[in-house]
Amino acid sequence: MNKNDLIGSVADTSGLSKSQAASAVESVFDSISTALRKGDEVRLVGFGTFSVARRKASTGRNPRTGEPMAIKASNQPKFKAGKGLKDSVN
Repeated sequence: MNKNDLIGSVADTSGLSKSQAASAVESVFDSISTALRKGDEVRLVGFGTFSVARRKASTGRNPRTGEPMAIKASNQPKFKAGKGLKDSVN
């Protein structure tokens, strides 16, 4: 399922038009992104938790040349599935 499929599914199940469903889906994505940017967690009970993992700076190797290279510290989005989502898949 891609984003357009998700928008179509939301429109069908909620009775919204596709443009209204697209706006709703975009709004949810933007809200999650904004919360993660602030460093907050987004907990959706039964679905899962979105959080930010902080990665320390490290040294890696360039795969082409084998030379060492510095990898900057960064923040990575992380998702942990909740019990309801796990149960629905199994």
